[in-house]
Amino acid sequence: MTRSRNPELVVLSGMSGAGRTTAMKALEDLDFFCVDNLPVVLLDRFVDLFGEGTDRLAVTVDVRERDFLEDFPAVHTRLRERGVLRDLIFIDASDDVLLKRFNETRRAHPTRGSGSLLEDIAQERDQLAAMAARADQIIDTTHMSVHELKRTITRIFSGAARTGHLEVELVSFGFRYGAAGTADLLIDVRFLPNPNFEPELCAFTGLDPRVSSYVLDDPRTAAFLKRFFGFLDYMIPLYEEEGKAYLTIAIGCTGGRHRSVAVIQALDRHLRERNIGVRVSHRDITRGEAKS
Repeated sequence: MTRSRNPELVVLSGMSGAGRTTAMKALEDLDFFCVDNLPVVLLDRFVDLFGEGTDRLAVTVDVRERDFLEDFPAVHTRLRERGVLRDLIFIDASDDVLLKRFNETRRAHPTRGSGSLLEDIAQERDQLAAMAARADQIIDTTHMSVHELKRTITRIFSGAARTGHLEVELVSFGFRYGAAGTADLLIDVRFLPNPNFEPELCAFTGLDPRVSSYVLDDPRTAAFLKRFFGFLDYMIPLYEEEGKAYLTIAIGCTGGRHRSVAVIQALDRHLRERNIGVRVSHRDITRGEAKS
């Protein structure tokens, strides 16, 4: 029996402690046939053998492969040419967070012996640099819980095949708590008028009409949004044409409660008017009455 289309392969890589295991379990829940730490030289054979039984394959490739990692660029190119590699996902986190996670779990790092734990992490990052450079998506779990990571993987891979329509995720955040590391486009709106310095507004968020009006009705904001929306109206069709399935746009202010939230809400309305699928999250909106 001839298959109607090739199987789709997801290659999952990333830093130890960043969440690869959680991501792989999420793929298993989505009915992917998953294999952990398969040598990259066997990926072609893996697709040939198991692609007959399922359309959804996933493997992890990480620093445990050691010498095999040198073969990855050539294998990656070959899988792309065959049309079977759907995504290369790289799971990452800041060195400080990785250090904390290893100290809490007391696990041995896979590159142990290179020096201190921080030096082990640096060595692993160096060994995986080629993987990260080729990744279709880098998911930064620095500020994620395991549940948020699982939801992210589920969102990306729910559905057996891509529809060809770009899905956009909009994220507001506060630079005070770290940048949104998973963003494809990151915009700093700290130049906009700040409601935090208005006594009657500072206790509210950008979801409140009074705060939203204060930010959006300012001529500087109007001029910015006109240019920004025009840029996105131009770029999004090009992303779709190129085959990009997901786009994350992050808007940041100082605390993530006022300006970034108001701008994200305005962007959400703009994209929905153009029938673009949008998901919105306000990462830091509940972090107290921080200055935004």
